[in-house]
Amino acid sequence: MSQPDPSEITPEHIYLNRRQFMLGLGALTAGLALGACGGTTKTPAAATPLNQVTPYSGPETDDLQHELTSYESVTHYNNFYEFSLDKERVAQLAQDFQTSPWQVVMGGLVRNPRSFGLDDLLAFDQEERVYRMRCVEAWSMVIPWIGFPLWKLLEIVEPTAEAQYVRFETLYAPNRMPGQESAVLDWPYVEGLRLDEARHDLTILSTGLYGKSLLPQNGAPVRLVVPWKYGFKSIKSIVKIDLVEDMPLTSWMQASPREYGFYANVNPNVPHPRWSQATERRIGVSGRRETLLFNGYGDQVAHLYAGMDLEKNF
Repeated sequence: MSQPDPSEITPEHIYLNRRQFMLGLGALTAGLALGACGGTTKTPAAATPLNQVTPYSGPETDDLQHELTSYESVTHYNNFYEFSLDKERVAQLAQDFQTSPWQVVMGGLVRNPRSFGLDDLLAFDQEERVYRMRCVEAWSMVIPWIGFPLWKLLEIVEPTAEAQYVRFETLYAPNRMPGQESAVLDWPYVEGLRLDEARHDLTILSTGLYGKSLLPQNGAPVRLVVPWKYGFKSIKSIVKIDLVEDMPLTSWMQASPREYGFYANVNPNVPHPRWSQATERRIGVSGRRETLLFNGYGDQVAHLYAGMDLEKNF
């Protein structure tokens, strides 16, 4: 029996990540759509608000010399079940989604719980902004994200010694996100990372891409990007971040634990129960290409999983 094309079945968030930014002279760059990312360029200290940012003029490839996915594809072929299961309808359904005012509440096992407004988050973008990163779902893209490392917020709230994991939650508003009226998942959408993963330099909170503010279909106003993991880990439209002691039950683990595990590291050697993950389809490029372990970021993140069975801990 022929295998189904993952792009027709897999939720948006399942293949979003690859090799992130190359660090050098404080420069970071952003790449592959919906899967991973890599590299960045520093913006002058007096950076302007995102809606006034100069159009992207950085490198046209990521650090593996993979070409950036077009802005049109990045913003019009989206996995975002909160709006629709149809990747080509999300942009239309999300176009009137209001992202201001917005608060991200951080709490749980922290010494300094607090809320961050959108202006607070944008202020972090002034130092390190552009990450050319690869992202992997059933398909992949290379995207120049605008964002900052998550560890900057974790440093402010100060996790306690008991904190081992970070739990993320998306906005729940069925009147604004029509897809939440469906029973495809138990809303709101929940994701999680181990604390050391969350503190890694490649784990970023993104507020824009291609020199522009994030559009609703891409997870506005703030989303997670974890380039060495499949896209469903890169949760969108975040409103809550909690530090917790136990591994959180994430949305896709709850919906289908046999298919979607907590770690979701890009691994061509571990087939999905319904298809091989040895190859991927790059949006805008004909044919398929070999999937890279950890989406090509192994030299930066493999040490996080030393001694772990990556087939068991998938």
